[in-house]
Amino acid sequence: MKIRPAEEKDIPRLGDLLVQVCRVHWEGRPDLFRDGGRKYSDGELRILLRDPDRPVLVALDETGQVQGYAFCVLQRHQGEGSFQDMTTLYLDDLCVDEACRGRHAGRQLYDAVLALAREKGCYNVTLNVWACNAGAMRFYEGCGLQTQKIGLEVVL
Repeated sequence: MKIRPAEEKDIPRLGDLLVQVCRVHWEGRPDLFRDGGRKYSDGELRILLRDPDRPVLVALDETGQVQGYAFCVLQRHQGEGSFQDMTTLYLDDLCVDEACRGRHAGRQLYDAVLALAREKGCYNVTLNVWACNAGAMRFYEGCGLQTQKIGLEVVL
């Protein structure tokens, strides 16, 4: 797999992958997610791809087809109460096409995210995983991530 920054020509494929991610979340939490939904519309993706604080990486197979992505957000924390000043790279979303899994594209994307964070002078990389997504949790734990905080809810 080759990893590179996403380009506008990748938007249709990014849309396909966004639907796959939403399906996983819908299967786990149909009370929160819509079947067939997407996190970003094509228009939102166009804007996002131009934002230097929201880098998006894609994984390409040997034919040049986008097989995965990593959406990131640079978060600069300065003068926030009791917290140290730092820059964090928040991994907003990582997906590998379900037909391409097992070829280490996810690990290559994650490693590219780490390299990007180091290049940007980040202190850490953070992310959130839905409790219903056990596969993602195993993947990230296998990459060496550890629990930073836990979110709880009560449905009324």
